[in-house]
Amino acid sequence: MNEAKIWAATVLTLFPEMFPGPLGQSLAGNALKNGIWGLETVDIRSFARDKHRSVDDAPFGGGPGMIMRADVLADAVDKVSGRADRVIYLSPRGRRLDQGLARELAEQDGLVLICGRFEGIDQRVLDGREIEEVSVGDYVLSGGETAALVLLDAVVRLLPGVISDEAALDEESFAHGLLEYPQYTRPQVWEGREVPEVLTSGHHEKIRAWRLARAEELTKARRPDLWDRYQSAAKSRG
Repeated sequence: MNEAKIWAATVLTLFPEMFPGPLGQSLAGNALKNGIWGLETVDIRSFARDKHRSVDDAPFGGGPGMIMRADVLADAVDKVSGRADRVIYLSPRGRRLDQGLARELAEQDGLVLICGRFEGIDQRVLDGREIEEVSVGDYVLSGGETAALVLLDAVVRLLPGVISDEAALDEESFAHGLLEYPQYTRPQVWEGREVPEVLTSGHHEKIRAWRLARAEELTKARRPDLWDRYQSAAKSRG
């Protein structure tokens, strides 16, 4: 009998020593050790074509910084071709990573991730290899490695068996288009602040209603973009 194929990530990077990093700890780390998912790094510099192991060059047309060479990076991409259906370049101009995309990627067999450096990578590689671009937010990082860690953490925790109480995933922020409601635990009174009475009532229907109302209030106040989407989805369902 063939063993079940695990969800596998292949990361193309100039800094393979940055992995698994925090992904080697806690839930993701335990899942990695237990074979629920796999991780391999590929050093882009090993595909350099000169004795200096150069991977970048000045941009055509002028401008600041350096650009990762098409020939070097394409060789690295081709080396891992076929390991996953989706090859993603972490880029601030890509599709925004959200919970929906994380779930979508968790349903794949795995991913190939490209971590850029310098001022970016030659556009011809993206076009010639039909590479997706994904952004983890509207800000600039020193390289794609940190973004890759964020994406992998968001995806790996959704894989079956990573979180023992998978029902907890349904209560998290964004699970139903809302931010998560406030949470409380012991002590019941702390610095004069009491836990909301409804949460200690034992009345589950009232607790659910309270949590939904608080989640809606928080989302409306802090993320009007999410609130508009939530309302639109509710209207389409109703």
